[in-house]
Amino acid sequence: MPTANRVRATTFTTPSDREIVMTRVVDAPRRLVFEVWTNTEHLPHWMLGPSGWTMPVCEIDLRPGGTWHFVWRRSDGTEMGMRGVYREITPPGRLVSTESWGGDWPETLNTLILFEEDGKTAITQTVLYPSKAARDAALQTGMTSGVSESFDRLAEYLADATNTAGREIVTTRVVDAPRAVVFEAWTDPKQVAQWWGPNGFTNTIHEMDVRPGGVWRFVMHGPDGVDYQNKSVFDEIVKPERLVYTHVSGPKFQATATFDEQGGKTTVTMRARFETAAERDRTVKVFGAVEGAKQTLGRLAEHVAQNRG
Repeated sequence: MPTANRVRATTFTTPSDREIVMTRVVDAPRRLVFEVWTNTEHLPHWMLGPSGWTMPVCEIDLRPGGTWHFVWRRSDGTEMGMRGVYREITPPGRLVSTESWGGDWPETLNTLILFEEDGKTAITQTVLYPSKAARDAALQTGMTSGVSESFDRLAEYLADATNTAGREIVTTRVVDAPRAVVFEAWTDPKQVAQWWGPNGFTNTIHEMDVRPGGVWRFVMHGPDGVDYQNKSVFDEIVKPERLVYTHVSGPKFQATATFDEQGGKTTVTMRARFETAAERDRTVKVFGAVEGAKQTLGRLAEHVAQNRG
């Protein structure tokens, strides 16, 4: 199935009475496509359907017989969710699972096929319904519009991931607490002062206005007596799921902290994206940013554990 000369817009076909086949070509290797399709760190950024929705619940147990569960929420509080069971997992080219929206909607069998050629990947998602009537009812909901928007976001997200991988520092830590607790520890200045920074550092928080456009200004006091002035501006706050802010003093970077809860524990992912790979590398060399980020999240985990005590 060659990808050359194919239009990159999402296409929909109905090759049988019970199927809908969705196809899209993206400018990324299939290894990366499979990763962003099956990892809870990535899915909430692109699998959103119509504009105005977020994905506050994204749970994946990626193994045959494992389950997945997604919930979307609109700004007015409306929610919709679906879940399923993985039947077959063959990275990075094939994924088969069931899908159920609950209620009167029937369960479908979804088969994802990824085919790579010349660094591009053709995505083919086949949805098999139990009957023609069920397939036709799904088409009448306008589902193609929502799927098209999600695939557009996927293409943009993949392009961004492909272009910026060499400019990032990504650190992950599992914290034994619900994400609401962890989010609060990250946004309450009194708590932040107790855990932020590598081992041995203390902090003076001068300002922490947690809203889009709000300023976070503080001083980190190093164990060697050196003070480090810091100023950031918040870009996005999605409580308790995500924080995005731009560090504007010293090394400039945009930081994204995501909080994914499963089983009462929270996976915290801190992603710092620099303007250039050279700036990222300089920050790692001069400031020990990789180890510093690991120690910072370690102190966060300890702080939360002590306060839940």
